[in-house]
Amino acid sequence: MVSRRDFAGLVGIAAAGTAVAGAGALALPASAQAQQPAAGSTFDRIRSTKKLRVAGIVGTEPYYHKDIATGEWSGFCMSMARDLAKSLEAELEISETTWGNAVLDLQANKIDIMFGLSPTPSRALVVEFTRPIMQNTFTIITKKGLEPKKWEELNKPDIRVAVDIGSTHDLFARRVLPNATLVALKTPDDATLAVQTGRADLVIQVAMLSLVTVKKNPNVGKIVIPGPAIRQPTCAGVRAEDSARFRTFVDNWLEYNRSSGVVADWITSSLELVGVRKEDIPSELQF
Repeated sequence: MVSRRDFAGLVGIAAAGTAVAGAGALALPASAQAQQPAAGSTFDRIRSTKKLRVAGIVGTEPYYHKDIATGEWSGFCMSMARDLAKSLEAELEISETTWGNAVLDLQANKIDIMFGLSPTPSRALVVEFTRPIMQNTFTIITKKGLEPKKWEELNKPDIRVAVDIGSTHDLFARRVLPNATLVALKTPDDATLAVQTGRADLVIQVAMLSLVTVKKNPNVGKIVIPGPAIRQPTCAGVRAEDSARFRTFVDNWLEYNRSSGVVADWITSSLELVGVRKEDIPSELQF
């Protein structure tokens, strides 16, 4: 069984879903460092230029979605970005990135904030993180007839666990289910397909992704939340700098919207964009 100490260590595993953090933790090359301004805080620059720079990641619903026809962005991370820009009395500027490049984009001063990052220790060496936006629960999607009550029931060699290589789910499985048989595959879709085709007994996904997976393909299996519930925080990343003014502002803005239920509304509304309604969300799941 996983100890409380082990659970605490899992807070640093990468998330939002299925994002891979490795590339984001690399040190910034000298050429990229040269792009950073010699002085001036992020908060002061936003207030003077009236522009808030963010990035989106194509195909990562419900975090980010880009309409191919119109170029318009949606998803709960973009809902937050627009509201933050409004609170700062600034215009929103959106560029494209990947989960792997998001931290480098912050370091290189290409963007001011990146929503949807998990605060891994390696990332925290080079950027800073806000207070949590939400807590993302680890879930499993299982084949018919397998409904474990506890994680420890899955920690044995005859249980085949599918994960996407290098992801949050991969790291989580290696930590929590070291005795299970790991079926490590290239993409989340490959891991899901392994359950459908009988190559694996279950696939591990964080709740924001498993809800979408099962909604798109109900035949893949059933969402189960083994106990004890294990969650990881999803935060926003900001550039590390001497002034904490911008991060403090974002923390206050987050607390204001979270306490009033607005953050939860942004999340559930974004899930509805991909067909997941409130009644589809298990009662034990809280974001």
